[in-house]
Amino acid sequence: MIGEPPADERRTVKVSKYLSKHLRHQPERIGLTLDESGWVEIDTLIAAAARHGFRFTRSELDHVVAANDKQRFAVENGRIRASQGHSIDVDLKLPPATPPAYLFHGTVARNVAAIRAEGLRPMNRHAVHLSPDRETATRVGARRGRPVVLSVDAGAMHRDGHTFQVSANGVWLTAAVPPGYLRFPDRH
Repeated sequence: MIGEPPADERRTVKVSKYLSKHLRHQPERIGLTLDESGWVEIDTLIAAAARHGFRFTRSELDHVVAANDKQRFAVENGRIRASQGHSIDVDLKLPPATPPAYLFHGTVARNVAAIRAEGLRPMNRHAVHLSPDRETATRVGARRGRPVVLSVDAGAMHRDGHTFQVSANGVWLTAAVPPGYLRFPDRH
């Protein structure tokens, strides 16, 4: 089919989505128990997936980890975890960090009215995800439609006592962003 990615790229995406689902949201579906920081032994993950009808090799997993443009996964000492975005209870043990003056958040126009009223909330995740640059925020927003990029006055938030963390893949995390710290584009 024209415009369809090659089979190996489709396979990489499929494995990546499987890993995201089970390392961020539903490990119990395949009998996994993550430790308090979200880590699980790679061999345990591969075996659990195989027992539940989804087989992949260590080499495929290594490729997904290395090739993922957002570096969604971290591997350390034979273990793997999602870098952030969990809806399950995990403590990534990320230290507080001083953010740059501005961070960015990509969304779509249909969300702007609610964000103006309530600010940015984590929704079903543990933290609000912020991007270090407009380009990344634009890509994030574009996943759900025509992107709208909001500027976050992270420097002022930090001075006012809000805590920030930065994940291994450069995503900035904070509990919430009140509306007063947001700058909206004139048009969206």
